[in-house]
Amino acid sequence: MTKTELARMIDLSCVQASSTLDEMREAVDLAKGYGIYAVYALPAHVPYIVELLGDNQVTRVAATVGFPDGAATTEGKVNETREQLVMGCREFDMVNNIAWLKAGRDDLYLADIRAVVDAACGHPVKVILECHYLEPHEIVRACELCVQAGANFVKTGTGWAPTGATFENVKLMKQTVGDRCGVKAAGGVRDMQTLLEMNRQGATRFGIGVRTARQLLMET
Repeated sequence: MTKTELARMIDLSCVQASSTLDEMREAVDLAKGYGIYAVYALPAHVPYIVELLGDNQVTRVAATVGFPDGAATTEGKVNETREQLVMGCREFDMVNNIAWLKAGRDDLYLADIRAVVDAACGHPVKVILECHYLEPHEIVRACELCVQAGANFVKTGTGWAPTGATFENVKLMKQTVGDRCGVKAAGGVRDMQTLLEMNRQGATRFGIGVRTARQLLMET
């Protein structure tokens, strides 16, 4: 894997409560230097990322919706998406509603995702499943519903749960969605061996922090 190939699979993540403006600037500098696919920040910081990237046409500005718990109302998620779209966000990672999934409220679950997909106006939407809290059969059902709702990716987690991406979950998600949408792994991807194995299992995008991304790119 070349540096360019690796960089185009990386979503630089600055979405922790402790993420600082200095870290965001560092992320943008790294993204510009290597051609990283996207830089993610929490909603209030999207304008700052847009400002730092300037007229850069390689790296996308991306952000979260309903983060980190997924329990915002559907209207709230739609408004958040629309607001960030106006700010300049061009990719969205939304958190699914775990309670609706577990209760079998597929109607509400589907409508929630579809509403955000519609609000994104054709820009990619990834649905964060937060696999730490799901049983395998729930992961499968969530993936199927995400595909039905028009999501572009299913994603393992927010990085806020006690555990992150696992080989087993990535494999299960890919087996479920096939070529109908992509798989993104986030949380716990801290070395090249893990990234390459998850890529082999089907993940094509990776949510990674600035320092880990820098280390991986320097090693490639």
